[in-house]
Amino acid sequence: MARIEIKDLTKRFGHINAVDDIGLELEKGQIIGLLGPNGSGKTTLIKMMTGLLTPTSGTITINGLEPGVETKKAVAYLPDRNALPDHMDTNKLIALYADFFDDFDSGKARAMAEDLGLDFSQPMKKMSKGTKEKLQLILVMARKADVYLLDEPIGGVDPATRDYILRTIISNYNEEAIVLISTHLIADIEQVLDDVVFIKNGKIVLHKTAEEIREENACSVDELFREVFKC
Repeated sequence: MARIEIKDLTKRFGHINAVDDIGLELEKGQIIGLLGPNGSGKTTLIKMMTGLLTPTSGTITINGLEPGVETKKAVAYLPDRNALPDHMDTNKLIALYADFFDDFDSGKARAMAEDLGLDFSQPMKKMSKGTKEKLQLILVMARKADVYLLDEPIGGVDPATRDYILRTIISNYNEEAIVLISTHLIADIEQVLDDVVFIKNGKIVLHKTAEEIREENACSVDELFREVFKC
């Protein structure tokens, strides 16, 4: 059963606490918004979940294990910037992911790429920003992972591409999994969220279901976000 448990977690860079003594428990079957302005600690937290950063103190466990080789088998990670080799095309990237991840479904990846009309032989360096974003997401969502960590999947792309990305997330994720979406573009993703986590200056300031927020505050998640994070 997919589960993320975070206790007393801090990540310090010099004198700055990018993540500051947080605790969080996330369960399977949910699409969760990790919401905060730029610089609030979202990417740092996600990188600790993937094992790319080591906590200064505190613990993270995914399915009972600290981030490492075993958790990488269960976690599908979309970074906040392109991390794929520019010289590789869609065919080669699908083959690469199939070799690297046992849970990767090449047929699903090809079907999604064909649906988009991608040129399978076009290298990444010749693709538009939106096409690169879509291809990266296809590769991540074609895995049958326990945990999907999506860092700013809709940042910097046009509204049509955002709609496609959100539809892809909803229609392709494993319903036994956890999907964590980091963003500051709340209005664009609110419709898909089950659970909401607000992070501000490295601290968790709210963790509720989207429905609880609407019922208790008589406003949307986006409206509450604007109130909590107003300048």
